[in-house]
Amino acid sequence: MQTKALAPEYQGALTKMSVNASLTDVLAEGVRHLRQAELSGSQEEVARSGLAVAEAHRRLGQVAEADRAWKASYRAARSAGNTGAMAWALWSGGTLARQRGALRLAFRLLGLAAELGKRGGDVVARGYSLAGLAETGRIQGDYATVATLHEQLLAEARARGEARHTVWALEGIAQIHRNTGSLDTALEMFEEAAVLAGDADDRRGRAWALRGIADIVSLRDGATGRALDLLAEAEVTCREMNLSSALAYNHKMRANVLFRAGRYEEARTVYEQALGEFRAMDEPRGEALASLGLVKARARLGRDRHATAADLDELRGRLSRIGLLNAREMVEKAYAELGVEPSSAGAGDDRR
Repeated sequence: MQTKALAPEYQGALTKMSVNASLTDVLAEGVRHLRQAELSGSQEEVARSGLAVAEAHRRLGQVAEADRAWKASYRAARSAGNTGAMAWALWSGGTLARQRGALRLAFRLLGLAAELGKRGGDVVARGYSLAGLAETGRIQGDYATVATLHEQLLAEARARGEARHTVWALEGIAQIHRNTGSLDTALEMFEEAAVLAGDADDRRGRAWALRGIADIVSLRDGATGRALDLLAEAEVTCREMNLSSALAYNHKMRANVLFRAGRYEEARTVYEQALGEFRAMDEPRGEALASLGLVKARARLGRDRHATAADLDELRGRLSRIGLLNAREMVEKAYAELGVEPSSAGAGDDRR
């Protein structure tokens, strides 16, 4: 039996905040309670309120503020001797590191968070931290390593009736199936996630699931209209909740759908929009993926072949430095797709 979606990262005085609360509202409430906690001298409440502040900043794309907030939350938790709160702060820091493309740091922080969650008896903090490790590996493209962990976390979430975590796991496994070519299975899992998220009133989870469905029906069926409608529905949620990162990825997917339909001028415009959004929030993975789409759209619109090759060389090197294996493979395929050769052997490749 699945419960209504909850937001366990909203803690202390913010426990009653809805998972669907606007991030600007979460930030305002978090800052207000943080100031009260600082005046009261309660380091534990400083840590709990600070966690919500860190997460709101992160999801709004305010990277520097998020970085300061999670570290302050961790210091307060350590001062209070609260192992569980320390785990949550490290989870937030690890998630931010992944968002910024610092994958090695993400693995380290999330691993420490999982260890502290286990030591402190905080099952949810441990679960979220393990999920963060799984997602980091999936984003990196290391599917063989993390597929089993995704399945384990899905089983645990189902057993505990945690709808939000179940939705996350379904979407992660669906994405692995999509990236490895099992489109039918991926679609089934994205659709299950969308229904479950809707039943649990998890608007964020549903928005991501709709994006996944749109991707598959566009790629597999060429159903451009349906895909764009699904993305439009998801965009409403992203805007109402101020989900900056989700909105940027929504726009990148819209551009992908337009590109597949041969609507290259429209695709170029939307890729440029998404690229600007990713740059504004310092999200290098999204920036690189939007850049790749933009290179392909410009090539289809007649960009010089040598310039296209140089653009792909730069992207290949950038993705190698970040460690995004799957995205780097996408660049390799783009050379052949666009009929260009690397400008020079190994250009942009720093795997020495």
